[in-house]
Amino acid sequence: MKHLETDGCGFATALNAIGGKWKTGILWEINLAPRRFGELRRLLPGVSEKVLAQQLREMEADGLVRREVFPGAVQRVEYSVTDVGHTLNEAVGVMSAWGKAQERRIAMRPSVVQEKSRPLIRLRA
Repeated sequence: MKHLETDGCGFATALNAIGGKWKTGILWEINLAPRRFGELRRLLPGVSEKVLAQQLREMEADGLVRREVFPGAVQRVEYSVTDVGHTLNEAVGVMSAWGKAQERRIAMRPSVVQEKSRPLIRLRA
């Protein structure tokens, strides 16, 4: 994903942190419980291994995700959300609630206004 230039209010930085197609889904899943890579692939149908690995690396670099390697005969890697990731998840929850309320407001508008409304931005397909 192309990164937005930082702005004075910090919104671009926040969007960069969650701006990938799968990042909000990843954040949601690991917020519910720590997950292994294969679990995330199953829980997020349609994501490729390459993209999932890339977005997890970006989120780890941003301090949102913790990658923990468990030693053993078969190496096990688990991803969990950090304290910073929890705070971002709370912010995303507020944005989600706003989006749902906005969808209801748009649905209640007269049909003439709906035809002129702009398409909604989708963070995750």
